[in-house]
Amino acid sequence: MTQARPIRVLFLCTGNSCRSQMAEAILRHLGGPRFEPLSAGSHPAGFVHPLAIEAMRRMDIPLEGQSSKSWDCFAGQAVDAVITVCDAAATEACPVFPESPVSVHWSLPDPVYHPGTDEERLAFALSVAERLRTKIQGLIQIDWSADRGQVKRRLEFLGEI
Repeated sequence: MTQARPIRVLFLCTGNSCRSQMAEAILRHLGGPRFEPLSAGSHPAGFVHPLAIEAMRRMDIPLEGQSSKSWDCFAGQAVDAVITVCDAAATEACPVFPESPVSVHWSLPDPVYHPGTDEERLAFALSVAERLRTKIQGLIQIDWSADRGQVKRRLEFLGEI
């Protein structure tokens, strides 16, 4: 997977309002110009959820300029990896991408539907964001010039932590 352009990683979720938005922001923050993080949803909510906004604010990770969008926006575009971050999106048929990107699933609970007070829900959103940060720190360390099988195995491993 030799790269002449930034490594494009597309995080998919159903609503593209919380988990995938946080993943995009975290990779943009930690990965720098080497990566082009993207996020989208199969049924986009049309907004970035306040839990995602506040969790990123508390982690000092910028989220400005991001929006909830359909994964159809990226159909036909070259991406290097597609990572689903919710179980529902993992079972849906994704758009077709040229060059068959590496596709993996990172199962993460949705803070939007977590019960409790506002502070309990925010604490939960922060814990999901921390899990994402750990996984993304590993993603950044991957040798993206390695063969697709190695990249996929590494991304799958990160999904288990």
